[in-house]
Amino acid sequence: MDLLHSAGVQVVQYLQENYQGSQDWFLFVSFAADLKTTFFILFPIWFHLCEAVGIKLIWVAVIGDWFNLVFKWILSGQRPYWWVHETGYYGNTSTPLIQQFPLTCETGPGSPSGHTMGSAGVCYVMVTALLPSLPGSRHRTCAARCLRGLLWVAFWAVQLCVCLSRVFLAAHFPHQVIAGVISGMAVAEAFDHIPSIYGASLRRYLGTALFLFSFALGFYLLLKLLGVDLLWTLEKAKRWCERPEWVHIETTPFAGLLRNLGILFGLGLALNSQMYLESCKGKRGQQLPFRLSCIAASLVVLHLFDSFALPTDREILFYTLSFCKNAAAHLCAVALIPYCIARLLRRGDKKSL
Repeated sequence: MDLLHSAGVQVVQYLQENYQGSQDWFLFVSFAADLKTTFFILFPIWFHLCEAVGIKLIWVAVIGDWFNLVFKWILSGQRPYWWVHETGYYGNTSTPLIQQFPLTCETGPGSPSGHTMGSAGVCYVMVTALLPSLPGSRHRTCAARCLRGLLWVAFWAVQLCVCLSRVFLAAHFPHQVIAGVISGMAVAEAFDHIPSIYGASLRRYLGTALFLFSFALGFYLLLKLLGVDLLWTLEKAKRWCERPEWVHIETTPFAGLLRNLGILFGLGLALNSQMYLESCKGKRGQQLPFRLSCIAASLVVLHLFDSFALPTDREILFYTLSFCKNAAAHLCAVALIPYCIARLLRRGDKKSL
């Protein structure tokens, strides 16, 4: 592995030396590829335009990130920004110098990359959702083939940018980002064969969330009893990150897990609520102005929820509040906001009469 890691460090150095002018672009790509973009921007847009795609986005993102957490704990991958300081591979020669950035100091293990896994899974869902709607797709015309090709070119261009971004930032080795892309596509493809998610009951949502949390927590506690600390990377991140403020509690394994489970639970609660049935499932829910209003309002409300800072001095409190905040945010986006808009439009219709 040292040989593979040293080759990866050379790639990091090459990108940082030759593409220094693209630093802002790589930082933006890495920021945009975070699953927050899916949960707080892509999801409300897709859900209110095509409900099935929105639901699938959440399931793929949440389950994919859970698999990413488990894979990381099992594989215990290094990250470039701390590996260069701790390895004995270079012997008496000087340690390679690699830059760090505000998004470099992730606190979990490095393999596979969560950013590329999430990006690949989410983009795969969106591309495969758009393919059937292309003009002439049923008859496989030349124009349809060209459009299909352009969609897939765009997909791979996005994945390449995300991969290069994560390597440039010294957050991952090249083999870790490649593994993330493959894993993300596999998870998204698997959900093409699980139609039951679209009509899942609240009981199923709750059961899934409890299983994911129990398995992760049980796995962590079991290995800790055996003397294996799965949070071994936290110490490395705090030790080798150039600036303490770049180490964020939001990047810890359990922070991401509780955030995702809160979103999944909030979605299940909303889809099985009376508010959702009275608004999105009625005639009003089929009207484009209503859907566009829901998108606009949801984006604003979700942004407000996302910008609400949580206390970070106590981890358990942070995890609990994160779960509640994300559950409430997506309950609002899916059920409460459409219900309120439908009521307002209904009052407007009555006044016009």
